[in-house]
Amino acid sequence: LDWWHADRFCDQRFAQLLFEPPDGKQSSFSKLLQSHHITGSVWLNERDGVLHKPKWRRNHIVPVLVFGDKTDTKYVKVLSDFPALPAVTACAHLQWDTRTQEIATIFSYAVPAFINEFQLRGFVDEEGFVRFALIVHGHHSPYLPVFRADGQWHHFCVTWQQENGTWAIYADGKRRASASGLCAAGLAAPQAIYGQGTLIIGQDQDSLGGTFKAKESFSGNITDLHIWQKVLSVEQIENVRSCWMVEQELVFGWSLNALEVESTVEEVTAQFLCPGPVEECRVFEVGSSGFRHTSCLQSLPFICRYRKDAYWQLKKAQLESSHFLVSHVNMLAKRMVQIPENIFASNVRDMNLSVALSTLDVLATALRKEETPVESSDLLTVLQLLKQVADVEVQEREELEMLEQLGQYYVEVTELILEEQNIETWSSISQAVRGPMAVVELCDRVVSLLAPLLTSGRTKITIQHQNVGLRRVTVRNMWFGYGSLQRCLPSPGDSAAFQDLAASDGGQKYLSTAVGTAVISSTVLSDHQEISTSVRYRLQHHTQRVVISVCFLFLLLCVSPDAGGMWSTAGCSVVTSLPDSTVCFCNHTTNFAVLLQVYKMEQRTTKEELTLQTLTFIGCGVSFCALVVTFILFLVVGVPKSERTTVHKNLIFALATAEALLMFSELAKTNQVLCFMVTAFLHLLFMAAFSWMLVEGLLLWSKVVAVNMSEDRRMKFYYATGWGLPVIIVGVTLATSFNNYVADNYCWLNVQTNVIWAFVGPVLFILAVNTFVLFRVVMVTVSSARRRAKMLTPNSSLENQIGIQIWATAKPVLVLLPVLGLTWVCGILVHLSIVWAYVFIVLNSLQGLYIFLVYAIYNSEVRNAIQRMKDKKKA
Repeated sequence: LDWWHADRFCDQRFAQLLFEPPDGKQSSFSKLLQSHHITGSVWLNERDGVLHKPKWRRNHIVPVLVFGDKTDTKYVKVLSDFPALPAVTACAHLQWDTRTQEIATIFSYAVPAFINEFQLRGFVDEEGFVRFALIVHGHHSPYLPVFRADGQWHHFCVTWQQENGTWAIYADGKRRASASGLCAAGLAAPQAIYGQGTLIIGQDQDSLGGTFKAKESFSGNITDLHIWQKVLSVEQIENVRSCWMVEQELVFGWSLNALEVESTVEEVTAQFLCPGPVEECRVFEVGSSGFRHTSCLQSLPFICRYRKDAYWQLKKAQLESSHFLVSHVNMLAKRMVQIPENIFASNVRDMNLSVALSTLDVLATALRKEETPVESSDLLTVLQLLKQVADVEVQEREELEMLEQLGQYYVEVTELILEEQNIETWSSISQAVRGPMAVVELCDRVVSLLAPLLTSGRTKITIQHQNVGLRRVTVRNMWFGYGSLQRCLPSPGDSAAFQDLAASDGGQKYLSTAVGTAVISSTVLSDHQEISTSVRYRLQHHTQRVVISVCFLFLLLCVSPDAGGMWSTAGCSVVTSLPDSTVCFCNHTTNFAVLLQVYKMEQRTTKEELTLQTLTFIGCGVSFCALVVTFILFLVVGVPKSERTTVHKNLIFALATAEALLMFSELAKTNQVLCFMVTAFLHLLFMAAFSWMLVEGLLLWSKVVAVNMSEDRRMKFYYATGWGLPVIIVGVTLATSFNNYVADNYCWLNVQTNVIWAFVGPVLFILAVNTFVLFRVVMVTVSSARRRAKMLTPNSSLENQIGIQIWATAKPVLVLLPVLGLTWVCGILVHLSIVWAYVFIVLNSLQGLYIFLVYAIYNSEVRNAIQRMKDKKKA
């Protein structure tokens, strides 16, 4: 049998698949098996993980298009109107003709404005792999291997989305290739695939709907082509691969009625088995005493392993029992044609939903008539049957009414064998079966079979019997909205109901506690009596709180009321906490909420504040002077004009003016109007500085990754990003938060409101982008250095090679840190310690000096320009 059916076979006989023999025992065990004429491979149990139950492998009968030799005449046209596709997925089953290695076009989609609008091509490489390439808007992905050219059926999917130009290729359920930037126009997002085009299967369109070339045509068989107006998830692609259709946003479904088939293209009907699970299972090689993995779908011999005492107990029970119940069931079964005559001895593959339903019906009838305790072997046989039914494979065509009736009969049978009169029988088979808990496990497995019954119109199923579960269970939940309840709760600042949760540690001053979510009440009742049980719940926060902000620390607590009516954390803990919600676990049912404790962060002394202000002023002064000198050098010495120098000059100008204004911002504190204007200009100039740091990163990226945009268009985009984006951010912030814009004691954004995020949010985004850019640049530089070292000094020592790699890594980091602004990352840590505040001020106030040294003093272009001036003056 295959692994899953072998595992069930053993399980239904109260045994397990053979476990791996201990070390040193493999050889003797192999000889033992050979003495019983067992050779080759046998299945082994999986110790480290549970293999999922296999998906039902469907016999798929489908029309297939047969493209013979490569010609310029064979084609199939899709008769569907295609909308614009901002995202697309195309999937199909394919048999590749391996006789030729020329490029073949699986399908091509053309529109009047663009012939190569959306296309999939492939060829067989020298190593015997079929390589695919995706074309969108005429832009070509690289050819990448997706599956072997073995003449077998393979399933593939290709996806693309307008956002970032992200694409992927899947083959046989696995992602083979993916990337972003396909057909991205410069730094802007690409356009959607245009609608109202023509889709041709098997040919490349050199004109709309025609002009085919034989050398680019497809040769092979294709079926099940479907196209969606979205990117399918991995799970959805696996469903499609297994012939389960995804209907949402389906643009084209496979049907001969929707195709115009050229006369020489052959149409056949084929039946094949849809791909099943791809898991591999462990086997023992009897001859070699070794182990390997192979597909779990193979049919291999297997051995069921019994515990010795359980095995003999089973044998004893079978010998001693009268088998009254089994005989009675078999007698009833003869009256019902759809039940095999001896269902208890049937093979693991014989059970289906119809047989299971009829058998359970007969078995329930026999058990109801049985007034004496069930014999040991009868109970074991019933459990064996229940195991078979629990593993029945429910197929799509089965009627849901039959499935629900199965659940009813199953629970009734388990209820009957759990009657009080059978207590001694359960005890007698305890060595073979883990007692009545075996019934619990079986019922759990049956519940999973009932999942297809749940729909949006039917959200619960109730199956109730006396001995199975709690009787008349009621789960009562109440939800008290934040707004209605919070008004009536005690004031968080002074109420005793909150004081027991107050805490302080190491310089953090406790301020207040507030209810941060709705309050819920959860109760479980059985026979109208309350039962306490553990609960896990997620509560959404009233307002989005940041766990750590510049001035305050928010501590989230999962609580419930104690006997005195005060909130308590006893028995409750935080599982996960997100900006918008918190997941809690409590070992009891009662009322629950999430509290928000607010602590004031460590206060700095007057001396520390003065020291920091002095360092800031000195550092900004040095930085400002260095930036001004650098800017003058770029203007005066005649550095050749380029994108890079233009971007450098804009960054230097924005940063210099921002630091100049920052140095004198303290003077404006006493004038409210002037302070407001200084804050707005500081916000604008520092945002501009960071925006030009982002442009530095984008410019760097354009040198690493090919971008199809002219220099003139690029510069317009850079100016829009560097100056236009800050103007928009500042304008929107002023329009939405005019009254809360400025802080109380200094001329900067108000950190006690969300206004600060108008600066921090864009800065964090820019730093994240530039960090990624720097990482890519380092990778490219290191790779280039490695290749150069191998070509120039192939026999160099290991120490020299390591030194080259270290310098190749360090150089771009040292050169690019100042213009990419990555030293500002330290700002995230400023509130944690005064030390980080000093580090942050030193690094960033000296940013201008760093730029002067790297981009003026040690810049070859500047030095060459100065040398030309000297030579000219000398001449």
